[in-house]
Amino acid sequence: MHEDAHIDFVHESAPDEDYAFLDPDTSLNPRSLPAALRAAGAVVEAVDRVLGGSATRAFCAVRPPGHHATRARAMGFCVFNNVAVGALHALEAHGLERVAILDFDVHHGNGTEDMIRDDPRVLFGSTFQHPYYPFCGADSGNEHVINVPLPAMTGSAGFRAAVERHWLPALERFEPQLVLVSAGFDAHRDDPLAYLQLEDDDYEWVTRRLVEAAERSAGGRIVSTLEGGYNTVALARSAARHVHALDG
Repeated sequence: MHEDAHIDFVHESAPDEDYAFLDPDTSLNPRSLPAALRAAGAVVEAVDRVLGGSATRAFCAVRPPGHHATRARAMGFCVFNNVAVGALHALEAHGLERVAILDFDVHHGNGTEDMIRDDPRVLFGSTFQHPYYPFCGADSGNEHVINVPLPAMTGSAGFRAAVERHWLPALERFEPQLVLVSAGFDAHRDDPLAYLQLEDDDYEWVTRRLVEAAERSAGGRIVSTLEGGYNTVALARSAARHVHALDG
């Protein structure tokens, strides 16, 4: 989980008015701390519901995103690492032995890797444009951290080949009891922040592949949470396709 010092720093930095900066890219306004707490809490609640049997799959439409937040610091618009908090909650509170996190945001999920890198109970897979912010991940993987850097302008064929070559065999071997998804839609060709070329169809396709993997080992159980996506029209379309595929 996050270090106590990080949690204290966020709470102490939260402003009563105007803005406070946690890092050059990550600011708080008076409503940010409640939103960040609810974002992490939504993933915890979704994990509880899915593992408790009242739902099979869930999508948390939350902001701020989380996958850049490390144990000790906020960065890249991320205050708390929502998906990692949810994964660790599944392990500690529900007694699971194996949880997978798959991250298809255009940026490497460096914070998630930081939080689970030494925990072999968590399989982490991340596809991301490289070199690009946060300028890491290309060579930091291990047996349970499956990083897949993609060059700028990679489109549907390259992304799908990477998922089929790297993610799906790793999921087959690992047999997770729960699958979590860092669903970033900023690899879309219309997104202004990066230079991958994914289409709406790619998000439905990858989600269906993850549902199939979850059906084999996890009883179909998936919790997904929103990460990036900054063209609101492309984000809305892509997220709808993602949710449609989660619904089966």
